[in-house]
Amino acid sequence: MNNDKKILTPISTKSSMDNDSDFVPMAQTTSPSIQMQDSNFVFFFGTAESGKSVILSSMLYYLSSQAGVLRPKLDTPNSKEAEVLLFDFLDNIRKGVLPNRTTRDRVTRIDLIFEPNNKSKKVPPIKLTFLETSGENHYEIRRGGNYHSSIDEYLNANIPLNFILVTDYDTAHNDDALMMSFLNELERKGKSLKSVNAILVVSKWDKSGSMGVSSVEQLDNFIRDRMPMTSQRMDTYGLNKSFYTIGHIEKNSIGEERLTKLNLQTAKVLSEWLYRSIVGVDINYEGTFWERFFGK
Repeated sequence: MNNDKKILTPISTKSSMDNDSDFVPMAQTTSPSIQMQDSNFVFFFGTAESGKSVILSSMLYYLSSQAGVLRPKLDTPNSKEAEVLLFDFLDNIRKGVLPNRTTRDRVTRIDLIFEPNNKSKKVPPIKLTFLETSGENHYEIRRGGNYHSSIDEYLNANIPLNFILVTDYDTAHNDDALMMSFLNELERKGKSLKSVNAILVVSKWDKSGSMGVSSVEQLDNFIRDRMPMTSQRMDTYGLNKSFYTIGHIEKNSIGEERLTKLNLQTAKVLSEWLYRSIVGVDINYEGTFWERFFGK
């Protein structure tokens, strides 16, 4: 893992979607068994309505529509449920339907295999287990509180964990102390921030009036001003920072939010960070001349 401090910024393009209003309601799935350690677990931390489910669904959509093939891992206890949930995530976002809120006291788990388009042998397929939890559960660790057992068992387990720390653009200033509580919780569980894979993501960046940042300093200053304690911790340990937007969202006649233009720029950046953090090689790795010549 590369611990050099970075602020990740998107460089990709937008994509469009159809206007089909029919959709399959999103299902929830959990599996208490974490004996299968042969995977790379991705844990989302964030308060209620911070955008965790939206980030997850758009990352899955990017990985499966532009970066390669994403399919359920068949030898897991919840392979059928994961297939249903994956279908709902991908089908809904294509139709502009935002994910439902995650159920409290449960871990939404999807075991997948990702096969990149890149044919280089140095860019291998990887196993990914995405974990998402209700924002209400994360409030439980305030003032030294404890997580629900469904979450705690993952944080206590000896498994490779990657952390996506999510804060809302509008409410980031309220999340500083809670984010610090979570980072302290990781330290208490023996997961040193000096070696952990973690990235801080400011979601709903479009609320700033822009789909991107004018410079890395703009994002850095935003986080330092709104979340000074978290910013200090991230800088000290060289952890990454980024921003996120899913695109243009409008409210319909009954007040429901609907995605009208899908933007996968930040999904691309976050997905590429995740792959690089796990494998140690860029997903777009082209190889040397001799590697390309011999097909290695």
